[in-house]
Amino acid sequence: MIPRPAGLALALLLLAPVASMAQPAGTTRHALANGMRVLVREDAEAGVVAMSLQTLAGSRFEAPETAGITNFLHRAMLRGTSRHTAERLVEAAEDIGGSLDASADVDYSEVRGSALARHWETLLGLIAEVALTPTMPPDEVDKERRLILSQIQTRADNPFPAAFDVLLGELYQAHPYSWPPIGRREAIGRVTRDALVAHHRSIYRPDRLVLAVSGRVEPRSVRRAAERLFGGLPAGTPTPLPALPPPRPTEERRVVDRPARQAQILVGYVAPGLAEADYAATKVLGALLGGGMAGRLFVELRDRLGLAYAVGVLSPTRAGPGPFVAYLGTARENVAAAEAAVRRELDRVRAEGATEDEVARAKAYVLGSLVMDRRSNARHAWYLAFFEVVGAGWDFPERHARAIEVVTPADVQAAARRHLTRPTTVVLQPR
Repeated sequence: MIPRPAGLALALLLLAPVASMAQPAGTTRHALANGMRVLVREDAEAGVVAMSLQTLAGSRFEAPETAGITNFLHRAMLRGTSRHTAERLVEAAEDIGGSLDASADVDYSEVRGSALARHWETLLGLIAEVALTPTMPPDEVDKERRLILSQIQTRADNPFPAAFDVLLGELYQAHPYSWPPIGRREAIGRVTRDALVAHHRSIYRPDRLVLAVSGRVEPRSVRRAAERLFGGLPAGTPTPLPALPPPRPTEERRVVDRPARQAQILVGYVAPGLAEADYAATKVLGALLGGGMAGRLFVELRDRLGLAYAVGVLSPTRAGPGPFVAYLGTARENVAAAEAAVRRELDRVRAEGATEDEVARAKAYVLGSLVMDRRSNARHAWYLAFFEVVGAGWDFPERHARAIEVVTPADVQAAARRHLTRPTTVVLQPR
């Protein structure tokens, strides 16, 4: 037999179709007549139920002049529905032993909630209310606008988020991953209530919606309830998503002066998206460098050299090409030495690769984090909805875990040589 190249093997594991529509854990998938998808994970031992209603909308689908409109919309949706005021929504969720919330992120938006399992149908009704019949009173919209503008200012005043946002702009430029989901001040200031209503109408369509439920529930009952609550949405014709400009990293070093107690150094690259062959290898690479106290950056920069207060790698999950960022906080007088040390470690993994033991530890870190992050029904519901709504498929975490297990040291070094080549650097220098 001719062996497959490692990258092809990973791609096949990630993209292979699911043999059955149910996992051993009891997850089922059902499509309503209008195209909306419903995922149910049974957990007979849980006394609670959690739900995540996600729509394919987020900052990834925005333009500079509307940056933040999706998050603004979801915050405003909590300000009242056709049946409940904002205060009564909170009380209604508390009456069933749960909570209700809504927000937008980069690749998705979400209305989510939890409650005692016996009240699952009431919870689903509240989520449907928020999603389908928000009233968005003008005075409440203005209150939410002021709150978001305050949060944007707080983010700008906090050294690490401020430096990270500058780096995103340098890495992505015209690509919408260049701004955080909370948006840009000038865009939030201009968004009108009419624009929010129009945006709601455009994204709450069944072809873009996924409902995931996890807990002590019966799948057929959930499907019937979902059909009753959401089946009236007209199917319509799916609208093609707009083509996005490619990320164009500046590959330069930018220094930002800010009032701060310590310097922030961020060295960033554009990493592969979910469907790329070396996605799993890049995740292992991130854990090898920055996965906890055994990561190379922690051992070298903090333990051995004493140059870092905080150090690690950020590699958030993105449907498209996500950021891969080595970061550290250090004293102002140590900036030059700390930055040089980070670059040495990045150069070393490209040139020398990693040992079997290092890769095994990094793989265990990634797999352990995946398990630990799904300890609650709320996180199970989120995982199911997120990977389904972005097009990877609700069972992506299981396929991803299998891909992680077969990553080799050669795969890790190949990922480093492909992606960690021309860094874009931001240094936030304390005044």
